[in-house]
Amino acid sequence: MMLSYKDSEKIAWTIRVPILRNAVILKQLAIAIGIPFGLLLIFLLIIKAYYGVGLIALLFLLTYLFINIVWGGKYDVGFELDKTGIRSFTLENQAKKNSILNAITVVAGLLSGKPAVAGAGFLAQSRQDIMMRWRNIKKVSCYPQKHTVIIRGGLTESIAVFCTKDNYHDVDAYIRSRLRGQPIRIL
Repeated sequence: MMLSYKDSEKIAWTIRVPILRNAVILKQLAIAIGIPFGLLLIFLLIIKAYYGVGLIALLFLLTYLFINIVWGGKYDVGFELDKTGIRSFTLENQAKKNSILNAITVVAGLLSGKPAVAGAGFLAQSRQDIMMRWRNIKKVSCYPQKHTVIIRGGLTESIAVFCTKDNYHDVDAYIRSRLRGQPIRIL
Protein backbone atom coordinates (compact mmCIF):
# COMPACT_ATOMS: atom_id res chain seq x y z
CA MET A 1 0.00 0.00 0.00
CA MET A 2 1.31 3.45 -0.94
CA LEU A 3 1.53 5.97 1.89
CA SER A 4 0.57 9.53 1.09
CA TYR A 5 3.09 12.33 1.52
CA LYS A 6 1.32 13.33 4.73
CA ASP A 7 1.92 9.90 6.28
CA SER A 8 5.52 9.46 5.22
CA GLU A 9 8.69 11.42 4.64
CA LYS A 10 9.42 9.16 1.69
CA ILE A 11 7.49 7.77 -1.26
CA ALA A 12 9.06 4.88 -3.18
CA TRP A 13 7.80 2.60 -5.95
CA THR A 14 8.88 0.64 -9.01
CA ILE A 15 7.19 0.49 -12.39
CA ARG A 16 7.55 -1.17 -15.78
CA VAL A 17 7.12 1.45 -18.50
CA PRO A 18 6.50 0.38 -22.12
CA ILE A 19 9.34 1.97 -24.09
CA LEU A 20 7.68 2.28 -27.48
CA ARG A 21 4.10 2.78 -26.28
CA ASN A 22 4.59 5.56 -23.75
CA ALA A 23 3.73 9.00 -25.13
CA VAL A 24 6.36 10.80 -23.03
CA ILE A 25 9.16 8.46 -24.13
CA LEU A 26 8.00 8.59 -27.76
CA LYS A 27 8.03 12.41 -27.66
CA GLN A 28 11.60 12.43 -26.31
CA LEU A 29 12.66 9.88 -28.94
CA ALA A 30 11.02 11.96 -31.67
CA ILE A 31 13.07 14.97 -30.63
CA ALA A 32 16.36 13.14 -30.14
CA ILE A 33 16.14 10.72 -33.06
CA GLY A 34 13.21 11.79 -35.21
CA ILE A 35 14.43 15.27 -36.07
CA PRO A 36 17.94 14.34 -37.26
CA PHE A 37 16.84 11.18 -39.05
CA GLY A 38 13.78 12.95 -40.45
CA LEU A 39 15.99 15.62 -42.00
CA LEU A 40 18.32 12.95 -43.34
CA LEU A 41 15.39 11.02 -44.85
CA ILE A 42 14.07 14.17 -46.54
CA PHE A 43 17.51 14.84 -48.00
CA LEU A 44 17.85 11.24 -49.20
CA LEU A 45 14.41 11.34 -50.81
CA ILE A 46 15.22 14.64 -52.56
CA ILE A 47 18.39 13.21 -54.08
CA LYS A 48 16.58 9.91 -54.78
CA ALA A 49 18.95 7.83 -52.66
CA TYR A 50 16.35 5.17 -51.95
CA TYR A 51 19.01 2.68 -50.88
CA GLY A 52 19.90 5.00 -47.97
CA VAL A 53 16.22 5.34 -47.04
CA GLY A 54 15.97 1.55 -47.01
CA LEU A 55 19.04 1.24 -44.77
CA ILE A 56 17.59 3.74 -42.29
CA ALA A 57 14.27 1.87 -42.30
CA LEU A 58 16.19 -1.37 -41.66
CA LEU A 59 18.08 0.30 -38.80
CA PHE A 60 14.80 1.37 -37.18
CA LEU A 61 13.37 -2.16 -37.58
CA LEU A 62 16.46 -3.74 -36.03
CA THR A 63 16.36 -1.22 -33.17
CA TYR A 64 12.70 -2.06 -32.54
CA LEU A 65 13.51 -5.79 -32.48
CA PHE A 66 16.55 -5.21 -30.24
CA ILE A 67 14.51 -3.25 -27.69
CA ASN A 68 11.85 -5.96 -27.62
CA ILE A 69 14.33 -8.85 -27.38
CA VAL A 70 16.80 -7.41 -24.85
CA TRP A 71 14.42 -5.46 -22.59
CA GLY A 72 11.06 -7.01 -23.47
CA GLY A 73 9.94 -3.60 -24.69
CA LYS A 74 9.80 -2.31 -21.11
CA TYR A 75 11.87 0.02 -18.95
CA ASP A 76 12.09 -1.17 -15.33
CA VAL A 77 12.59 1.85 -13.12
CA GLY A 78 12.27 2.81 -9.49
CA PHE A 79 11.66 6.17 -7.86
CA GLU A 80 12.23 7.59 -4.40
CA LEU A 81 11.00 10.99 -3.27
CA ASP A 82 12.23 12.21 0.09
CA LYS A 83 13.23 15.41 1.88
CA THR A 84 16.45 15.58 -0.20
CA GLY A 85 14.97 15.27 -3.69
CA ILE A 86 13.90 12.85 -6.38
CA ARG A 87 15.88 9.72 -7.19
CA SER A 88 15.31 7.68 -10.35
CA PHE A 89 17.11 4.38 -10.79
CA THR A 90 17.08 1.48 -13.21
CA LEU A 91 16.09 -1.76 -11.47
CA GLU A 92 18.82 -4.32 -10.87
CA ASN A 93 18.07 -6.88 -13.60
CA GLN A 94 17.79 -4.26 -16.31
CA ALA A 95 20.72 -2.26 -14.90
CA LYS A 96 22.98 -5.30 -15.37
CA LYS A 97 21.97 -5.62 -19.03
CA ASN A 98 22.43 -1.87 -19.51
CA SER A 99 25.87 -1.93 -17.90
CA ILE A 100 27.02 -4.69 -20.26
CA LEU A 101 25.69 -2.84 -23.32
CA ASN A 102 27.17 0.46 -22.12
CA ALA A 103 30.58 -1.18 -21.58
CA ILE A 104 30.43 -2.69 -25.08
CA THR A 105 29.57 0.75 -26.48
CA VAL A 106 32.50 2.39 -24.67
CA VAL A 107 34.97 -0.29 -25.82
CA ALA A 108 33.65 -0.23 -29.40
CA GLY A 109 33.95 3.57 -29.46
CA LEU A 110 37.50 3.50 -28.15
CA LEU A 111 38.62 0.70 -30.49
CA SER A 112 37.08 2.37 -33.52
CA GLY A 113 38.58 5.75 -32.63
CA LYS A 114 35.15 7.35 -32.19
CA PRO A 115 35.13 9.23 -28.89
CA ALA A 116 31.51 10.32 -29.35
CA VAL A 117 30.40 6.67 -29.29
CA ALA A 118 32.50 5.98 -26.19
CA GLY A 119 31.07 9.14 -24.61
CA ALA A 120 27.53 7.96 -25.33
CA GLY A 121 28.28 4.73 -23.46
CA PHE A 122 29.69 6.64 -20.49
CA LEU A 123 26.74 9.04 -20.47
CA ALA A 124 24.21 6.19 -20.62
CA GLN A 125 25.93 4.46 -17.70
CA SER A 126 25.95 7.64 -15.63
CA ARG A 127 22.14 7.95 -16.05
CA GLN A 128 21.38 4.55 -14.46
CA ASP A 129 20.87 6.15 -11.04
CA ILE A 130 20.21 9.88 -10.84
CA MET A 131 19.24 12.22 -8.05
CA MET A 132 17.87 15.72 -8.39
CA ARG A 133 17.73 17.88 -5.30
CA TRP A 134 14.61 19.98 -4.70
CA ARG A 135 16.60 23.21 -4.82
CA ASN A 136 17.90 22.37 -8.33
CA ILE A 137 14.43 21.95 -9.85
CA LYS A 138 13.58 24.76 -12.28
CA LYS A 139 10.47 23.47 -14.04
CA VAL A 140 7.80 20.84 -13.44
CA SER A 141 5.35 19.61 -16.08
CA CYS A 142 2.49 17.36 -14.97
CA TYR A 143 0.68 14.95 -17.29
CA PRO A 144 -2.21 13.58 -15.17
CA GLN A 145 -3.71 11.49 -17.98
CA LYS A 146 -0.33 9.84 -18.58
CA HIS A 147 0.47 9.54 -14.85
CA THR A 148 3.82 11.24 -15.47
CA VAL A 149 5.65 14.25 -14.06
CA ILE A 150 8.62 15.73 -15.95
CA ILE A 151 11.14 17.40 -13.67
CA ARG A 152 13.76 19.73 -15.16
CA GLY A 153 16.75 21.21 -13.43
CA GLY A 154 19.80 22.61 -15.17
CA LEU A 155 20.50 22.39 -18.88
CA THR A 156 21.12 18.62 -18.90
CA GLU A 157 19.12 17.62 -15.82
CA SER A 158 15.72 16.03 -16.28
CA ILE A 159 13.77 13.14 -14.83
CA ALA A 160 10.57 11.63 -16.16
CA VAL A 161 8.74 10.40 -13.06
CA PHE A 162 6.45 7.59 -14.23
CA CYS A 163 3.67 6.89 -11.73
CA THR A 164 0.98 4.28 -11.40
CA LYS A 165 -2.70 5.19 -11.57
CA ASP A 166 -2.90 4.60 -7.84
CA ASN A 167 0.04 6.75 -6.73
CA TYR A 168 0.03 9.63 -9.24
CA HIS A 169 -1.97 12.00 -7.03
CA ASP A 170 0.17 11.24 -3.95
CA VAL A 171 3.37 11.83 -5.95
CA ASP A 172 1.99 15.04 -7.48
CA ALA A 173 0.96 16.33 -4.05
CA TYR A 174 4.34 15.42 -2.54
CA ILE A 175 6.22 17.25 -5.32
CA ARG A 176 3.96 20.31 -4.97
CA SER A 177 4.49 20.36 -1.21
CA ARG A 178 8.27 20.49 -1.72
CA LEU A 179 8.15 23.14 -4.46
CA ARG A 180 5.88 25.75 -2.92
CA GLY A 181 5.86 28.85 -5.05
CA GLN A 182 7.57 27.34 -8.11
CA PRO A 183 5.65 27.22 -11.38
CA ILE A 184 4.10 23.87 -12.24
CA ARG A 185 2.59 23.30 -15.68
CA ILE A 186 -0.31 20.88 -16.01
CA LEU A 187 -0.63 19.47 -19.52
